[in-house]
Amino acid sequence: MYEGIVQELIDELGRLPGIGPKSAQRIAFHILQTESVDVSRLAELLTQIKERVRFCEICGNVSEEDTCTICRDPRRNAQTICVVEEAKDVVAIERTREFRGLYHVLGGAISPIDGIGPDDLRIKQLLQRLADGTVTEVIIATDPNLEGEATATYLTRMLQQPGLRVTRLASGLPVGGDLEYADEVTLGRAFEGRRVVE
Repeated sequence: MYEGIVQELIDELGRLPGIGPKSAQRIAFHILQTESVDVSRLAELLTQIKERVRFCEICGNVSEEDTCTICRDPRRNAQTICVVEEAKDVVAIERTREFRGLYHVLGGAISPIDGIGPDDLRIKQLLQRLADGTVTEVIIATDPNLEGEATATYLTRMLQQPGLRVTRLASGLPVGGDLEYADEVTLGRAFEGRRVVE
């Protein structure tokens, strides 16, 4: 334990996701040893991000305006919506340059252990977006874990309507992986998702 404000800083940093006690301590001491100008810039950015950044009114992605750049882009395919858990998932998919449709960010995944149910996610907003019949395909791109699977299953049931195709991202063996190290679920998914070789 350190004195006063130093320990408070370590405690606050430790509350960030993925930052354990040792990492929090290293970051705190890095801040203490950094030039005041750099620390001031970091503090200013943290304040500005809370003031300026919001969530897109349409899809829930992060944006400095009411709607994000993807929702404002007329070149995007408005007939396809990719449903993701978090805004960071949008960035991951955009990096592939494979998807040209729109997104819908749920804001998490169903997790009864954490007290997160369907009403805590942006599912109602998704259903509202589908009401006019423009969307012909919804791609469910939730994480391939217990919470992501529960969310995908729930969404699949909720989205059953005529003229709407509901698909799920394929999952299975990673490129460069070895079969002997794959768990049963991953290997099972690889068999389910197999395709004809042409």
